[in-house]
Amino acid sequence: MATDPAELINRAQAWLAEDPDPETREELSKLIAAEETDELAARFAGTLQFGTAGLRGELGAGPMRMNRSVVIRAAAGLAGYLKAQGDGAGLVVIGYDARHKSADFARDTAAVMVGAGLRAAVLPRPLPTPVLAFAIRHLGAVAGVEVTASHNPPRDNGYKVYLGDGSQIVPPADGEIADQIAAVGPLAGVPRPEAGWETLDEAVLDAYLARTDAVLTPGSPRDTKVVYTPMHGVGRDTLVAAFARAGFPAPTVVAEQAEPDPDFPTVAFPNPEEPGAMDLAFATARAQGASGVDIVIANDPDADRCAVAVPDPAAPDGWRMLRGDEVGALLASHLVSKRATGTFATTIVSSQLMSRIAAGASLPYEETLTGFKWLARVDGLRYAFEEALGYCVDPEGVRDKDGITAALLITELAAELKQAGRTLTDLLDDLALECGLHATDQLSVRVEDLSLIADAMRRLREQPPTALAGLAVTRADDLNRGTETLPPTDGLRYYLSGSAEAGIEAARVVVRPSGTEPKLKCYLEVVVPVAAAEALPGARTKAAATLAALKRDLAAAAGI
Repeated sequence: MATDPAELINRAQAWLAEDPDPETREELSKLIAAEETDELAARFAGTLQFGTAGLRGELGAGPMRMNRSVVIRAAAGLAGYLKAQGDGAGLVVIGYDARHKSADFARDTAAVMVGAGLRAAVLPRPLPTPVLAFAIRHLGAVAGVEVTASHNPPRDNGYKVYLGDGSQIVPPADGEIADQIAAVGPLAGVPRPEAGWETLDEAVLDAYLARTDAVLTPGSPRDTKVVYTPMHGVGRDTLVAAFARAGFPAPTVVAEQAEPDPDFPTVAFPNPEEPGAMDLAFATARAQGASGVDIVIANDPDADRCAVAVPDPAAPDGWRMLRGDEVGALLASHLVSKRATGTFATTIVSSQLMSRIAAGASLPYEETLTGFKWLARVDGLRYAFEEALGYCVDPEGVRDKDGITAALLITELAAELKQAGRTLTDLLDDLALECGLHATDQLSVRVEDLSLIADAMRRLREQPPTALAGLAVTRADDLNRGTETLPPTDGLRYYLSGSAEAGIEAARVVVRPSGTEPKLKCYLEVVVPVAAAEALPGARTKAAATLAALKRDLAAAAGI
């Protein structure tokens, strides 16, 4: 890291000399002129690291920010990797969302690919990430790039890379691409022609929409009243078109969040899981009055995630957000009822309920590391989900999470239950009676100083807890070492004993740093046996108390 002010200024001036973007040039020029050494130090402390999530960071000038210079180098590195793999004449498909600079980053990527001798095709406009993931395989591309920061704050953008199988990159590809990026010389040496790439027409979107029907059962009920929010992102037009093709009633779209807006003005964070993010959707649902609404659905801004809320008279606003684990189990149960075959998969931080659903249907089941980059590679995959609202219900079409097809499938399930006089909540109760109540929660700590996360992980490794919430730790896995079925990753997993006295069958805790945000994430699960329907309220109370105690004890153990 450069700490000498003169050296900082020199590095900033060298960056400025090759920056192709007038906006970031002006921004950096002002910082240099004002000798803002603290800010310059933050921007020139290193480079954004290219990993299995590609790139993601705050927009701005300098190598530690997302900008055109960083993206051009990333694209040149990807092109170098593809050529080294023997794919130097292949097609790269590029998609982008509606965030600040996304269209610029997509255009720069296309120019670099063409300049390197590859072919490039750009999606016709800002579209959901799953459309890009679909287009890679549909068009026979050797790679794909999606410019998006998903549900990150407005100031961020990102660069997600897929290879020709339609899945996100995993090691060793990420490291090999990073090496190629590091070898890129001055930007003046990276050819960037003004034309030569293709801008795709609507045919690729039409082909994606034609596949969305495949997740539904022909002739199934479609009478579901839905309130929908794209959360200022790019999901609306695609989801509304998919609903129309499927024969569902048109969803009521939350007016204040309907249009793509990179500033996300109505939410603190454009993530359905964040407090307050769903308030306008719930208000829209309440305004429907006597006509009633069956479910509320939200996509995140790039529409690869899907959130679901159900009516709940006990909730302050009349609606309850379902956890990703709950939606994952509902969709698994629905697919089992459709006699789906193939492997059901989830991640090590998601609820273990699906393992029991799969076992009950004699279906193969697998757990992977966090992220669809791993889930998409499961052999014979039929269905995958992760607790962070990601669901893959059509792996032959999209080998990634897809918030559009997930929305269709949960809406079909709600319609089938409605026809039988039942609800999604009733089905969750059935699953609790059949498999035990699997209650999950998360302790998530956002930090400004990343060293706090490293300190917490070190503390837990050096002084591992022997009990949490009064339950003995029977097994502790340091995932840094890997396991028989998992490659190494920075994480800790604790299995806790049950307690007959407390009425707890088992519990599990997983702790890991987020791969995309400055957060330490702790995933908690408690399993409570339920003998009869009348015992469910007591079981939920018991589970909630145990989860609260797990949070308290884990926070103390980690020093957070």
